Amino acid sequence: MKQSRNRIHRPNRKLLTCALASCLALAAPSVLAQSTAATIRGQVMADSAPATDARVTATNINTGLTRSVQANANGGYSLGGLPPGSYRIDVTAAGQTTSRTVTVAVGQTATLNLGVGGVAETAAPGATTDLETVRVTADQLVETRTSEVATYISQKQIEALPQGTRNFLAFADTVPGMQFTQGSDGSTRLRSGAQSANGINVFIDGVGQKNYVLPGGISGQDSTRGNPFPQSAIGEYKVITSNYKAEYDQLSSAAITAVTRSGSNEFGGSFFWDRTSTDWRQPLESGENPEFKEEQYGASFEGPIIRDRLQFFLAYEAKEYVQPRAVVPGQGYASRVSELPDFLQPLVGTFSAPFKQDMYFGKLTWTPGDSHLVELSAKVREETEFSNFDGTRTAMYGSNKDNEDTRIDLRYQFSGGRFLNDLHVTYEDASWQPRAANIGPGYVLTTADQNQVILEAGGGPDYQDKGQKGLGFQNDLTWNAFEWAGSHIIKMGFKFKDVEITSLEQNPYNAQYRYDINQDVEIPYQVRFGAPLAGIGTGSVTTQGKQWGLYIQDDWEVNDKLTLNLGLRWDYETNPSYTDYVTPDDFATALRNWENINAPGSGINIEDYISNGSNRSDFKDAWQPRVGFSYDLNADQRHVIFGGAGRAYDRNLFSQLALETVKHSFPAYNYSFNTSGHECDTSQPTCLEWDSSYYDPAVLAALVADNPNLGGERYVMHNDIKTPYSDQFSLGMRNALGDWVSEVTLSRIESHDGLVFFLGNRRPGGDFFAPGTTWGPPWDDAAFGVPGFGRLIIGTNGLETKANSVSLKMDKPYTATSGWGVTLAYTFTDAEQNANTTSGGAFDYPDLSGFGWLASTGVPEHRFVATGIYDAFWGITLSGKLVLASPSPRQGTNCLLGWNDCFIDYYTPDGTIGFKQLDLAATKTWDTGTDLSFYVRADVLNVFDWVNYDGRDDWFGAPGEPNANLGKPTSQFATTRTFKLSFGFNW
Repeated sequence: MKQSRNRIHRPNRKLLTCALASCLALAAPSVLAQSTAATIRGQVMADSAPATDARVTATNINTGLTRSVQANANGGYSLGGLPPGSYRIDVTAAGQTTSRTVTVAVGQTATLNLGVGGVAETAAPGATTDLETVRVTADQLVETRTSEVATYISQKQIEALPQGTRNFLAFADTVPGMQFTQGSDGSTRLRSGAQSANGINVFIDGVGQKNYVLPGGISGQDSTRGNPFPQSAIGEYKVITSNYKAEYDQLSSAAITAVTRSGSNEFGGSFFWDRTSTDWRQPLESGENPEFKEEQYGASFEGPIIRDRLQFFLAYEAKEYVQPRAVVPGQGYASRVSELPDFLQPLVGTFSAPFKQDMYFGKLTWTPGDSHLVELSAKVREETEFSNFDGTRTAMYGSNKDNEDTRIDLRYQFSGGRFLNDLHVTYEDASWQPRAANIGPGYVLTTADQNQVILEAGGGPDYQDKGQKGLGFQNDLTWNAFEWAGSHIIKMGFKFKDVEITSLEQNPYNAQYRYDINQDVEIPYQVRFGAPLAGIGTGSVTTQGKQWGLYIQDDWEVNDKLTLNLGLRWDYETNPSYTDYVTPDDFATALRNWENINAPGSGINIEDYISNGSNRSDFKDAWQPRVGFSYDLNADQRHVIFGGAGRAYDRNLFSQLALETVKHSFPAYNYSFNTSGHECDTSQPTCLEWDSSYYDPAVLAALVADNPNLGGERYVMHNDIKTPYSDQFSLGMRNALGDWVSEVTLSRIESHDGLVFFLGNRRPGGDFFAPGTTWGPPWDDAAFGVPGFGRLIIGTNGLETKANSVSLKMDKPYTATSGWGVTLAYTFTDAEQNANTTSGGAFDYPDLSGFGWLASTGVPEHRFVATGIYDAFWGITLSGKLVLASPSPRQGTNCLLGWNDCFIDYYTPDGTIGFKQLDLAATKTWDTGTDLSFYVRADVLNVFDWVNYDGRDDWFGAPGEPNANLGKPTSQFATTRTFKLSFGFNW
């Protein structure tokens, strides 16, 4: 395996140096109004001359929606605001009329040149032309003249490609730079590049689904096996990994923009059911085959209420899972289970966890007139599960969790002669509520170093209630009125949200007792417990946050070769619970009088963390310039050079900002017991002689009743918290080669100002480490914590990631005519991060400089994804997906130089392939000759039963004792070879 040993990894600055240097002066990316509508534009010719009097009308074949525009003096036209779908294009010019049929995709800008009087029409690359029609399908059309680094996921791919879950975001895995992962606990994550999943945002029908409170990026996607949206209600979507336009907000990595299905003028519907279980899954490598079941079922209905005017669409989907999870001891004990206490050994292994989800979606589409479109849609998601156990956490340590998400969107579009106005009024209500499954003392087994956990049992610490609820308003205006110096499409938008955000956290709800495996496994050496602060609160904080966003975007066709995309966005958000917070007087006094923190060696100016209620302000500098270009070498959309640069601001998670308030009203207390190997000074109030009565929560509460500050854990936030952001740079080329489209892109993405937490405890003189050492944080709160209080945790900005990448993409889109389609995506990534976390605590050093630059965990250097769809004989459709990735870097603690000179190190596991999986699917459809058809489908996931590992032994070793098991697998992903059977019908 590749190891860094005692060296600091430095970023590779060779890649993109020349390309990026020319872009730095442009420094900017995206803007605001999340567009799902398509645009068809081009030129109308009449008898080889521009048709100055041409009128172009688009009529949706399924719903009757109509859009019409008058061509300009050069015969140019632009039809915007088109919901994805099939349209009849009628052109009237010079007293002549012609019609064509086209299909456009979500958020697409299609070029379609039209003619009357015998003039040939031309479409974008990939379209097929015959004497009767011009067909531009979502699968065929390639939007080559764009600066966005984007990929379309068609409805055919969603329906046909194999997958183990009906999470529509799983298909984003086929996009270069994207990873859709499913952890051993069944939870799913979608991430882009080196940034965490927090950086993405998903836009459904133009409305962002951002999670304001918790990680995961999307509302309701923190630590869940559930899907964010019913897959049967998703029409298609686009993934933009870099250089998105100014309409996209609250993200720093990828933007996913999806459009939901609408009703049509024909009644129809569908039903599906699929299942897999224990008998249909290959046992794990260990031979274990725990109880396992996955069932998914649902139905959809659609049709007209008033033909051509009012249609409806309804969908319901459910999931019922029982999935295995691996409990594996840490710190090298995975292969030494027999050395654990007898009562813990049966808790190691693979166990099952249940999950249930119900999702509902409904949509009304009303077209009261040719210039009007009204949509009302609603989504309701409800799920319950038993979770939060795997790795070192045993099943009894797990949590019961409820997760709910409701979204309502009222949309009104008005189309004028040269403009389109798109208005949304939205409502959202999301809640996330985990609770400890067992009430009782928690048992945490550790090594001599109290922070190195081996196994956790007993009652877990969870008791949380977090969520967001409120109204939103956004309006986007697209204007095609500018004809000087080329063709301009100007978009501008405004967004306002008033959202109540709540974070209740009573952790640890069950007292957590720590035991030293090398000393005594029956008598604890420490207890950590929580208790409400009398007269202050119970660990809950609610803030009424307000969000504003403004943007303007100019898509300027300078000539028939050069297109410029120029955008500027500004976002602003209020957070009264942070800005109005006042540090309690007694705590502020203790901090100011604390010699350790005020000594020069501490590296902390404590005044930066003491708030008086008026020395904090909300971040106002979220200006986000975003620029891009595309240059069509031959003005035929066949060979296009593109690039761009921009800045994108995300947002800070409220659950992190709220810790300052939450931990003040429900502090976590740490008391030590004077036991062998963990002696403490019993003259100090937080050091006690052990007594079994301390297992009683009432006795623990009595310890802090008289002095609720002593022994507690307090958080303080910097008074100038900034919003995290990323700077993005890209340069590439697209080529249309017959039915194939290729793309090569070089990109660099740097993220900055991520929120991070440090240990604020300090030794006398301000030192973090003991003299002569470079390891060993001052966790002893009695000796090194805030006098009269306890442990100090400080929060500030500072986390960064850097990723240089080269992506190659080859697509032959599926068409009904050819009956097959292929996608190939390869990504090379060189990624670093400046801590052993991308979102959370970095407690091993006093600041981030101690970590150096570490290879980003979970980001393989090489990744290749291939998919294929083929219409075979007898009505059978075959499909497949292959994923290959090199081993991803991992991080661990290296103590080979000495116990006082440990450091955070990284390594790359041995092997050329770190992850490999081939999935296949076959669908047989029977057409009854009526409007009813049946199908049966078989999916085989991980066909060759390749073993992919989820966990490894990351311990480098003790002084003079290298860990021979470094990198050795400790658990595998549960996706062994699995057969899944589905059936359904459509009418």
